[in-house]
Amino acid sequence: MSTISEKSSLLLLFNHRLTAVQEADARASLGVDRIIAPPGPIQDLWSQVPPEIEDLARYLSPVLAWLASMGRPGDFVLVQGDFGATCLAVREAHRLGLVPVYSTTSRQAEEEHLPDGRVEVSHVFAHVRYRRYDD
Repeated sequence: MSTISEKSSLLLLFNHRLTAVQEADARASLGVDRIIAPPGPIQDLWSQVPPEIEDLARYLSPVLAWLASMGRPGDFVLVQGDFGATCLAVREAHRLGLVPVYSTTSRQAEEEHLPDGRVEVSHVFAHVRYRRYDD
């Protein structure tokens, strides 16, 4: 009987900084021992998808190439961002044998009615768990 001595990694395709709670949950619930953020130029491409471009696959090709070069089958990928980019990255992750996940959150909203009639709304988000994207 063989045992796997290496744990998996969590690759990040994510527009925000991973919080301490998200990192701890990734280590506990996903069993990852490494969290790998993309290098700056790849992160910039992922975080700043221009809304006017038509060929999203071409634009994201460096991002998807990074994913293919860094991920091993069974690794997790936290994929959240532009809707179309997320769909392409999830599809590519499945093709590569990676496990795409996203962070679910609880949301609390507070409204403050201002004297001039405007309403100011603030939101507080808290990580709850990771959920897998189905293929």
